[in-house]
Amino acid sequence: MTADGRSPQPNAPAGSLLPLVLDVGIPLASYYILSDGFGLSEVAALGWSSVVPALRTVWGLVRGAGVNGLALLILVVNVVGLALSTMTGDPRLMLAKDGGVSSVVGIAMIVSVFMGKPLMTAGLKPFVTKGNAERSVAWDRLMAGSAPFRRAERRFSLIWGTVLLVECAARVIGAYTVPVHTMVWLGTVLTVVAILLAMVVAGGSCAEPMEKMVRAEAERVGGHQDGEAPAGGAGAAAAVPAVTVPAVTGS
Repeated sequence: MTADGRSPQPNAPAGSLLPLVLDVGIPLASYYILSDGFGLSEVAALGWSSVVPALRTVWGLVRGAGVNGLALLILVVNVVGLALSTMTGDPRLMLAKDGGVSSVVGIAMIVSVFMGKPLMTAGLKPFVTKGNAERSVAWDRLMAGSAPFRRAERRFSLIWGTVLLVECAARVIGAYTVPVHTMVWLGTVLTVVAILLAMVVAGGSCAEPMEKMVRAEAERVGGHQDGEAPAGGAGAAAAVPAVTVPAVTGS
């Protein structure tokens, strides 16, 4: 218990990020480990790295919890990668393949915004709330009652989707205009630059303002629960102890 009698709220961002790790981190890491570390073919690495997102997607449907958006997205990306990997014989096509994968992710993110379920929210909310229960509740209140907050949430996924589409276009153009031996390392540079750009732009224009709004909302509600209230409001009047004025009788 804290000094004010309330139970302390856990701050466990690692636990909040678990779905993101399962749906995105493990499939991507397993792909690179299997292909680079164990020397599996690209097709085999993509196939084995699809197991976790496939199981997560099926499990969500079996439980009746609906489709797991991130897990399904990674599964679709892997399927697209498998299909493109069968087109061998053209090194430039193989270089452009990664751009096609980026386009699938970018388009999915943009479409998810217009469907009212931005895909990047799964990673944005734990980052903003830091796994704190009070901030998570504040997030839900702002999502329900703050139009600027909802716009920032949608804009976050739009920025990421747009940046990935631009990166896709740059990869495809480079695959057919830049020498192959140059594009092999330049493709990685483009990916890193795109991720850093999305992090800076989306973080500065969306994540940071949202974090400030969530923190302010959590503090506002926390202050009310502690008996504080905005000056001049009804709560302030209620907090002033009643003063008994003795009756004055006439002579």
